[in-house]
Amino acid sequence: MTVTQKTADPTINEARLHRLAQAHGVGTKFTGWDGLPYDVDPETLVKVLAALGVPAGTDEQVRASLADAELGPWRRMLPPAVVVKDGSTNNDGGAGDSEETLVPVHVPHGAEVRVRIVGEDGLVLLPEQRTVPTQPRMVDGVLTDRIMFAVPPELPLGWHTLVVETGGGIGGGADSAADGGTGRGKNGGTGSGTESIRAEAVLVVTPARLTTADPLEQRPGWGLATQLYSSRSTRSWGIGDFEDLADLAAISGARGADYVLVNPLHAAEPAPPVQPSPYSPSTRRFFNPLYLRIEAVPELAYLAADQRARIDALAAESRRLNGQADRLDRDTVYAAKLEALELLYQAKRSPARQRAFEKFCAEAGQGLEDFALWCALREELPADHPLWHDPAAAPGTAVMDGKRSELAGRIDFHRWLQWLCDEQLESAQRAAKLAGMRLGVVHDLAVGADLSSADAWMLRGSLAPGVSVGAPPDMYNQLGQDWSQPPWHPRRLAEAGYAPFRDMLRTVLRHAGGVRVDHILGLFRLWWVPAGNGPARGAYVQYDHEALIGILALEAQRAGAVVIGEDLGTFEPWVRDYLAERGILGTSILWFENDDGAPLPPEKYRVHCLASVNTHDLPPTAGFLAGDHVVLRESLGLLERPVAEERAEHDASLASFLKLARSRGLLPADGQAGEEEQIEALHRLLAQSPSVLLGVALVDAVGERRVQNQPGTTAEVYPNWQVPLADSAGRAVLLDELEGNARFNRLLAAVDQSMAK
Repeated sequence: MTVTQKTADPTINEARLHRLAQAHGVGTKFTGWDGLPYDVDPETLVKVLAALGVPAGTDEQVRASLADAELGPWRRMLPPAVVVKDGSTNNDGGAGDSEETLVPVHVPHGAEVRVRIVGEDGLVLLPEQRTVPTQPRMVDGVLTDRIMFAVPPELPLGWHTLVVETGGGIGGGADSAADGGTGRGKNGGTGSGTESIRAEAVLVVTPARLTTADPLEQRPGWGLATQLYSSRSTRSWGIGDFEDLADLAAISGARGADYVLVNPLHAAEPAPPVQPSPYSPSTRRFFNPLYLRIEAVPELAYLAADQRARIDALAAESRRLNGQADRLDRDTVYAAKLEALELLYQAKRSPARQRAFEKFCAEAGQGLEDFALWCALREELPADHPLWHDPAAAPGTAVMDGKRSELAGRIDFHRWLQWLCDEQLESAQRAAKLAGMRLGVVHDLAVGADLSSADAWMLRGSLAPGVSVGAPPDMYNQLGQDWSQPPWHPRRLAEAGYAPFRDMLRTVLRHAGGVRVDHILGLFRLWWVPAGNGPARGAYVQYDHEALIGILALEAQRAGAVVIGEDLGTFEPWVRDYLAERGILGTSILWFENDDGAPLPPEKYRVHCLASVNTHDLPPTAGFLAGDHVVLRESLGLLERPVAEERAEHDASLASFLKLARSRGLLPADGQAGEEEQIEALHRLLAQSPSVLLGVALVDAVGERRVQNQPGTTAEVYPNWQVPLADSAGRAVLLDELEGNARFNRLLAAVDQSMAK
């Protein structure tokens, strides 16, 4: 089947266009949610290739681009980046595989070559040359050799540098051209064989298998999952914050929990109004100051009396919002916190704290400087201002150098906010570990950032232009989805040595016991939607998953963090096996685990997995039992079939899970059980699985019924990501009450007892 047949140039040979697309990792077909194959229309292929920097608008361009694709690797002295598994295995092997990883080096025919590896610790290793019969090729008028070198098996985990020199560059090469791995000499090619040529590329050695989750195989664990902004206390300013996170960890840790999983804490806009969805951030590298606890900033104690009085007044006004159970008010809270933070920023820091701030800024480096600059600019300029897309106003340009001087004060303020976030996140993780948690805080990593975000501006060199990430049509949204987030450009990300990806992971993992990677399938392939196309008219673009998963495993191993991949939805069956082999946990949701139309027995769940009853895109279990989501979707016009059919299917599915629980003695045989008893039974049922982690949603522990996010809606029709934590009666639940909350204690005790068996 073909979605549509449109092309900018009908003379393009489609078979040739498909070969070009496949050469650049662009899928020409995809399998729909109905199981049927669909063709990607030619016009979409042309647009996606254009976003990759590959001209394909005419048949002549397709021919030329095919030739370029074939010669491209030969034009580079080194690959843009080399990512291998420890033990110097090949990309298909595991630890201990006898196959070597060979790196191709392209040099002028007959040139003298020296290759060395400069390790992270400064140690220099000399890789051995391997004899692999390869005929020289004429490349842009230069006869070029391909020489293969083996990565030394003793090379340790880490980020190393591969250096190649030829001709006069051997033994020095100070006047040679080094362009970050492009492998081109001064003449823009591989050189003539007589001049000095030097090239570098990043060489990353990653774990063949992430081992941080291994202890969980001996003793599985459980924890709470919550939307932090909705989880408030009497000390909150109307929004749950980092200190609330520490308290929730302490409360649940005392009851046997091993972790608290929170929504993405990524930064949003620097000032109200802010985007409510934590999955549409301004950056994935830095954190949202909205979550700061003002009273935890040490400088508060040294403010002048009038300044302290003003902050006390702001606190009192904001805390009145804690009792509201209908909708959160991020903008009001953020405005109050920013006013308080402005006053705190003026307080003189002690020498020790000033040194700590400076050290943090130095470690965060240029990335923090650029983000703080974006924040300062964004306070003055709207998201649609032309400056954000002006090449002359990119980070590092003369225009931006001038802005850095002009906005130095505001830049420092936003750097300071990130330092406070870092301090309070460190404190939360410390509190979690002191409470006995084995993991502590588990962060959530969003798929991407908005098209008008800080990341889109700062990382433009590593992102693909003219496209956004989305999803093809599925059973829940038959029009497909466009998430308005620019994707990584596979080649440019590699040419950057994967540094943007690494730096993002390091910040997220800095004070974390784990990370959940939303839509981890995006590290394998992403659905690209070209600008001007509907979401259904997109194409899958492949990524080097060996590199991305390997780097994720490396940074997690170094941080001592567990990685949980959200691997729900449409995917190729081998992906889950691959993730398990690399030591990355998957995700299982009770309602989605079926076997030929019947509930999958818990004994058949995956071992390397986080299993839970629900997820944030479904109603809490109390609401699901009542079928609230069917009523809501009908009221919003989201059903694709009569409500009676939708209700009948839901009731039948629900009855099958409750029947399974009854068959195991978890519910009365006569079916007479209340809502709370059913929720407890479903969690006990889940605890019978071999999965190494079990998740308990905080909303299930207090009886909340409202869904946090209703896919397919906007804030005008449903308050997505703005629902405060409440009980079954719709009354706001504050964290202070949890220790005395009988329902909360009963569910956590049931889970802890079940997991201990």
